[in-house]
Amino acid sequence: MAYRNKTYICFDGDTDMKYYRLMTAWAENEHFSFSFHNAHDLNTARDSSQEESIKKQLRGRFANSKLFIVLIGEKTRFLTKFVKWEMEVALRLDLPVIGVNLNGTRHRNDLCPPTIRDELAVYVPFGAKIVEYAMSKWPDNHKSCRQKGESGPFYYNDETYASLGLNN
Repeated sequence: MAYRNKTYICFDGDTDMKYYRLMTAWAENEHFSFSFHNAHDLNTARDSSQEESIKKQLRGRFANSKLFIVLIGEKTRFLTKFVKWEMEVALRLDLPVIGVNLNGTRHRNDLCPPTIRDELAVYVPFGAKIVEYAMSKWPDNHKSCRQKGESGPFYYNDETYASLGLNN
């Protein structure tokens, strides 16, 4: 069995690639404390014309993942081929889900994909400090919520953002 220490990041590869690339840059920059083990670095789906071939590669990435991040952009909720499938797999595996709003919203909004809308997940705006905070705290919170039978969307309060120096 694979050791699950990776973070699976789901996103719209056509419009939101720059946000994914920025997250990987944060992780590589010594001036940021942001860190994650990227599931997308494990292997590359080479046969872009074959859906099942790509899904096989993605299943391998899931096997090593302990956390699921979905970058929520303008079009994410409309993607049904891979993004929806990735969210469904993450939910089946009961991976802690972090919804990262690319529009800066601190809570679930109308851009949230229906697949995760009513599921146990925490929502944060795109930014290194709050995403890293969620990555460090949400897995334990997710486990606790599951044990209590809690579900639905979760958010961090203003005090959490203030403690991270993220005042509005």
